[in-house]
Amino acid sequence: MKRLVVFLFAVAFTLNAFAADLQKELNALAAEHHGKVAFYAKDLKTSATVAIDPDMPVSTASVIKLPIMVEAFYQVKAGKHRLDERLKLTKENQVEGSGVLTLLQPGLEPTLQDAITLMITQSDNTATNMVIDAIGIPAVNERIAAMGLKNTYLYKKVFMPPQGPTPPDQKKFGLGKTTAREMAQVLESIERCDLKDAALCKQMIGILKNQNVRTMIPRYLETVDTTETDSAIGNKTGSLDEVRNDVGIVYTKHGPIIISAFTYDNADHSWSVDNTAEILVSKMAKAVIDAWAPPAAK
Repeated sequence: MKRLVVFLFAVAFTLNAFAADLQKELNALAAEHHGKVAFYAKDLKTSATVAIDPDMPVSTASVIKLPIMVEAFYQVKAGKHRLDERLKLTKENQVEGSGVLTLLQPGLEPTLQDAITLMITQSDNTATNMVIDAIGIPAVNERIAAMGLKNTYLYKKVFMPPQGPTPPDQKKFGLGKTTAREMAQVLESIERCDLKDAALCKQMIGILKNQNVRTMIPRYLETVDTTETDSAIGNKTGSLDEVRNDVGIVYTKHGPIIISAFTYDNADHSWSVDNTAEILVSKMAKAVIDAWAPPAAK
């Protein structure tokens, strides 16, 4: 019995030492960055976590499209919508920014599933507004509240003014707000399949794995070309001049690991793959995976 107690104590001591080393490395990376960082990571197998200001409300940029997708799939599960139903592209709902639908001719009728896929993989702003038109902003925020998230909120459609009464902090956060911990909880809900429909949960994860922007969490964790095999990373990014965010699930042989990274007030406003905030998020993601799922365990 004594030997067992000593062994368990030694294991716990080793794990705590590893956690302390990882936290120290993440803190050092964040301290060197010319900007602010909110970070949260969780090993879903062991429940180990590391964090930097995980409960600080931050601007989501396009990461808010993740809970929009979640609510859309809940409405499909409830029979309010079908993934194959048609949404009409009109001149009025075409907006600037990322995506392809703003470049196409009005009258096109993509399916709801098409619009969700474009919203996540291309971060298509017009597709996002089409999905919002279908499911409603109040429903998204009700879903967020039902998930127990107190600092996550969708304020409006993309590149459109708010409609009706709006929380006073909308001007500060723009499209949406969240925290690193709460957006990690959204990902964990998808991975846990709180929707209680394995096929729909698998579709959501599949859409996330086809994310086109691979310059943050996936940068050092996979090759750029993932056409030969499925990606092991499902993620959603969000970017503004002074903001670079990425949240994702990294699937390793050890088990799934959630990484939720938000950077803001960044000095580097450049729009290149070498933006310093994007590289920071990449390094932090690699540090987490190297610590929790080293190459021998992948």
